[in-house]
Amino acid sequence: MDSVECVVIGAGVVGIAVARALALAGREVLVLDAAEGIGTGTSSRNSEVVHAGIYYPGNSLMARLCVQGKWQLYDFCRERGVPHRNCGKLIVATSEEENGKLDAIRARAAVNGVDDLRLLSAAEVLAMEPNLQCTAALFSPSTGIVDSHAYMLALQGEAEAAGTIFVFHSPVTGGRVVDGGIELSVGGAEPMTLLAHQVINSAGLSAPAVAASIAGLPPQHVPTPYYAKGNYFTLIGRSPFSRLIYPVPVPGGLGVHLTIDLGGQARFGPDVEWIETLDYSVDPARADVFYAAVRKYWPDLRDGALQPGYAGIRPKIVPPGAPAQDFVVQGRGTHGVDGLINLFGIESPGLTAAIALADLVREMAPG
Repeated sequence: MDSVECVVIGAGVVGIAVARALALAGREVLVLDAAEGIGTGTSSRNSEVVHAGIYYPGNSLMARLCVQGKWQLYDFCRERGVPHRNCGKLIVATSEEENGKLDAIRARAAVNGVDDLRLLSAAEVLAMEPNLQCTAALFSPSTGIVDSHAYMLALQGEAEAAGTIFVFHSPVTGGRVVDGGIELSVGGAEPMTLLAHQVINSAGLSAPAVAASIAGLPPQHVPTPYYAKGNYFTLIGRSPFSRLIYPVPVPGGLGVHLTIDLGGQARFGPDVEWIETLDYSVDPARADVFYAAVRKYWPDLRDGALQPGYAGIRPKIVPPGAPAQDFVVQGRGTHGVDGLINLFGIESPGLTAAIALADLVREMAPG
């Protein structure tokens, strides 16, 4: 049986960042992914937003790692020429009731170390974005956008330069805890069994299933997965906005917001659609809800201007209506298994927090 020091399961942005961090620390690293390449799941089906760290509960991993990871991401992209833009974001209130919520958002952000939010009047917002309608807004200057695939490629390149090997079409079908590590069964065209001294389960939507397949991991430490689908619609024509536009958050998500990509294309979403099985299709009929939501802050959105774009699925580990989840980075101190680190519930802001998450995993992985 072949053995390897570290196996990372999952080649999404967090898995790639973890592999890079371990390899740069001198570890032998193998990355396994069931798909044909990097970032085919949640990592490539999101808004590509660099989040500031505004909304997350104080002292949560999400808050801490988002704020830390934001600056690491900007530094990484700037130093390596990865396309990105620190364009800023407006969180808009469209009623007097929502105006009061802006103060609460600003207070939560300050607890998280995000102290650069500015409260703007409707007139000040209009001067920045003439097509926007609101009663007040918060401006977040440290929010931005990034080319997520270019970012993942840059992380992968540095991981490979440090010795990491990526193996695709290689699903992990099971495992068992043994002396010296985790014995993994790997499927694909050439099935094999590997002994890994350290396993990092960064399989995203499949992370609970991967964990459940490892004999010797106490089952009470494997959360139940829930899938919150987010549908996106794209705007036909060029965006009239130069910044990201977010409504006041709604339960389960941040509301139907407007983001722009680096080419100026505008997209709206995601909404929240709870589903039982993985399904990335976008129902054109959902556009009706999008029009109603967007027109609260952009009343001039014309009929027929939205077309189905794409969908992503948030890897939730709490059911609908439950309090907001946090990232779960679960090591020996939690489940009692040497050589296993599980990453559960790594939804947004996972893209922003990837390097910070990787640093945390590297610190937890002995070696």
